[in-house]
Amino acid sequence: MSDLRFDNRVVIVTGAGGGLGKAYALFFGARGASVVVNDLGVSRSGDGTSTSAADVVVEEIRKAGGKAVANYNSVEDGDKIVETAMKAFNRVDIIINNAGILRDKSFARMTDADWDLIQAVHVKGSYKVTKAAWDIFKKQKFGRIIMTASAAGVYGNFGQSNYSAAKLALASFSSTLAKEGAKDNIHCNTIAPMAASRMTESIMPPDVLAALKPEYVAPLVAYLCHETTKENGGLFEVGAGFVAKLRWERSRGAVFKADDTFSPAAVGAKWGEITDFSNPEYPSSVTDTDFLSLLEQAKNLAANPKVAPLTYDGKVAIVTGAGGGLGRAYSLLLARLGCAVVVNDLGGSATGQGSDSRAADKVVEEIRQAGGKAVANYDSVEDGDKVVETAIKAFGRVDIVVNNAGILRDKSFARMTDGDWDLVHRVHLRGTYKVTKAAWPHFLKQKYGRVINTASAVGLYGNFGQANYSAAKLGIVGLTKTLAIEGKKNNILVNVIAPNAGTRMTATVMPPEMVEAFKPEYVAPLIAFLGHESCPESGSIFEVGSGWIAKVRWQRSGGVGFSSSQPLLPEQIAKHWSDIVNFNDGRATHPTSTQEAFQQFMDNFANSAVSEPTKKEDGLDIEAAKKLTFDPMEFSYSERDVILYALGVGAKRTDLHLVYENAENFTVLPTFGVIPSFAAMNAVPFGDFLPSFNPMMLLHGEQFLSLRKPIPTSGKFNSKARVIDILDKGKGASVVIGVSTTDESGDVLFDNEFTLFIRGIGGFGGKKTGEDRGAATATNNPPNRPPDAVVREKTAEDQAALYRLSGDYNPLHIDPSMSKMGGFDVPILHGLASFGIAGKHVLATYGKNDSASFKTIKARFAKHVFPGETLETQMWREGNKIIFQVRVVERDTIAISNAAVELAGTSDAAAAAATGSPAVAPSGGIAVDGFQSSAIFGQIKDNINATSSAERKAQVGKIKAVFQMDITNKDGKAQSWYIDLKNGEGDVGLGKPAKGKPDCTIAINDADFVEMAAGKLNTQKAFMQGKIKIKGNMMLATKLGDVLNKQPKSKL
Repeated sequence: MSDLRFDNRVVIVTGAGGGLGKAYALFFGARGASVVVNDLGVSRSGDGTSTSAADVVVEEIRKAGGKAVANYNSVEDGDKIVETAMKAFNRVDIIINNAGILRDKSFARMTDADWDLIQAVHVKGSYKVTKAAWDIFKKQKFGRIIMTASAAGVYGNFGQSNYSAAKLALASFSSTLAKEGAKDNIHCNTIAPMAASRMTESIMPPDVLAALKPEYVAPLVAYLCHETTKENGGLFEVGAGFVAKLRWERSRGAVFKADDTFSPAAVGAKWGEITDFSNPEYPSSVTDTDFLSLLEQAKNLAANPKVAPLTYDGKVAIVTGAGGGLGRAYSLLLARLGCAVVVNDLGGSATGQGSDSRAADKVVEEIRQAGGKAVANYDSVEDGDKVVETAIKAFGRVDIVVNNAGILRDKSFARMTDGDWDLVHRVHLRGTYKVTKAAWPHFLKQKYGRVINTASAVGLYGNFGQANYSAAKLGIVGLTKTLAIEGKKNNILVNVIAPNAGTRMTATVMPPEMVEAFKPEYVAPLIAFLGHESCPESGSIFEVGSGWIAKVRWQRSGGVGFSSSQPLLPEQIAKHWSDIVNFNDGRATHPTSTQEAFQQFMDNFANSAVSEPTKKEDGLDIEAAKKLTFDPMEFSYSERDVILYALGVGAKRTDLHLVYENAENFTVLPTFGVIPSFAAMNAVPFGDFLPSFNPMMLLHGEQFLSLRKPIPTSGKFNSKARVIDILDKGKGASVVIGVSTTDESGDVLFDNEFTLFIRGIGGFGGKKTGEDRGAATATNNPPNRPPDAVVREKTAEDQAALYRLSGDYNPLHIDPSMSKMGGFDVPILHGLASFGIAGKHVLATYGKNDSASFKTIKARFAKHVFPGETLETQMWREGNKIIFQVRVVERDTIAISNAAVELAGTSDAAAAAATGSPAVAPSGGIAVDGFQSSAIFGQIKDNINATSSAERKAQVGKIKAVFQMDITNKDGKAQSWYIDLKNGEGDVGLGKPAKGKPDCTIAINDADFVEMAAGKLNTQKAFMQGKIKIKGNMMLATKLGDVLNKQPKSKL
């Protein structure tokens, strides 16, 4: 196809002094456009000014034969920027809103200035520049606009609540402009770029920056801005040669009977249906949902699920905008369920004018007359601290914040004033920020909080005449996403709803019959459930109205990855456009975090690279790779290094044999053997034998260490690497690097095998499984019994900072900005540090702290660990092998799996004797191997048999029910037991009930049942989270609790 040219077009690029903006300016300048290079010349945090940045880019364009002028105004003075274009070139055709700054801080530390400056530059700035050009676009019947969002806006990111709110606000602003501008050939699209810039250079390592050139983003922007491109209102992720489109995906949801039984508990009972995406929809407009039909369905349904009501006794809620409509409905429901309520309402009109205390007072009086607790507050939500202060003074705490206050200032974008824009953003977006910010310290202190924010379908999909409102509402979604991430570790859950209900605002834009149909009472149960302590959800979006609730999430197309070894052109993007926007080819994904998005981004980029018009990469020659030789790496160390390593894996000052060089039994931990080989593995030139190798695609999957001789406490070694095997794993390749370490005499001390998973280079036709190499390839599955030994150790907050001094200086483990890029709240602990800690536990438990007792050790790295978390090493002895796994106690997740230590010089007979006998099986022949629950049912049976006949009959007369328990163990095996307290004198047995059908069937996993029997499981919360499923008479489940509570907890 012919080149996409921009002759006679005038382009304004904001923030064009470097990074992405500079790449855009140079690209358009080279393709015939006249360019206004705008840059205020500030630092990435918004400080200072300088004209040199813009001048340098203008000079570069002119030297290449292009046309350009500089502009040094702030984007908040958008009219002056557009005026520069009109004076220099007498028109403007394309606006690329790219200017931006960062003010990253955790929400707890964020100041109002941090919030306001980000909104002013990103959101208000984009509005001002676009507004100044809008009439010009309409007059000439042509315009192209690009808004710049980010992954932080789309998914949320720790420490960027201000930035994520601003960036997602721009996506909805774009959607509305696309709808308003279509008739005048004005197109508006949004990109979420992953590229090196002045902002990202502070939070990305050099190798990542090299892969994320701005030049790989500019061609997409150029394509979207061309006069022949029809795309309008889209949102795209782009970077490193990869381009994909995003859209909203919505579950079918659940419909509830539209009557008084539509309660928060009923919502919880149908939570699985609400969040089920097995048959999704893809709305793109506020009119894509037929709420009247949904309401008819709701009215014609049978009764809602009968479940025990949720209560809010002792909880305090703040509801803003609660003088009528939705806010009033929320307040009344929460108060009726036991919550004390602060009813906030300024008493202004739907357009934000005036104030009147009567609205709040009336709702408070209603609550009090019904026996509830409530106080009124008349402050604006912009004075959020005063709203929260009212709660603290009246009730001493705050647990729930419902950000509901809002106004409308609906006008077409052409007629919209700065006042219309500012007021809507102040009330909706800044008001939500201010109230939540004021409550946040209280939530952190009490380690509990629930926040429910209010977006709108207009925010999700855009809507004509509501550019200000749609931007503010989707900005709230971006804020919600980040707050959910930041609040998670302190049990602060944050969700957002897009309600359809009759309010003072919607009454102005809906006919009366629809307002009447959309009763706020049909939204309130969801709000109350999201505010309850049993709510399992955080960071989620829900559409709700007319008795219907559905969940909304992002879907991303499989996209197209272009070669990263040569320039990307807009003509290539045009050629593959149908693939870029294809959601139906089976490759679409659903990222939920920046980490997930970036990982899938790189996976797809490497796995679907379009080689055009590049030469095809040479094939992967595995045998040749195995024959490669690498230079040996010398490693010298002293007793100091041995001690430093021991401290890095958690040794204490009392562990003299590990930390004191003069101790009689001073020794080296066996896992120190990974340290000398680490540098040799890192020096392997993977690019020499792996086509298209990208270091960002590498994951450390497994580690194997074989010890030939005891490791001396000091020495000089040589480590030589080799390629052991390369396996084809479909989406990636498993590369096994062996490193042999020899001492000065040439004797092998130990061998390491690093199993590395390289994403994106699979599918080369190689073998999927390697040769059996004994302990190095053993699967090491734990046996079906409780661990024979368990050791717990709490890691130190500075564990990673200490361990890195042994040679692994990856910034992911020390630099918060790097860990943030990876999607982690704080820097994570090295996998080999966890490996060393677990090895230390096995050595102390089964090796008598004798390093010579270890023959081999192998582990698979399953999950990350945060410094400060507690590691639990669970061990099973099987002959001379100690199988182990490492659990992170706080998050109940396995960090190291399929691991084992082979002990040296231990006979199988001696090992078996040391193992000990398994626990005594429960009585009555109802034990099943692999199920901890067996002991509980055996004990219940024993207790029944131990009572008199009269006592047994009395219990049967009281319970009058047959229970069936369907238990699933950790291996996925299912087994049923029954407890018959309805027939005869009662019985407990294996399988289904011997007499009749069960009255109540409970499905639960093995571990949760043990916790429930021990009284450690919150059954109501577990039910709401879907961990417990009940069929039949649900109320009988409470009687089962009575049975379990009679069992001695010490035996359970």
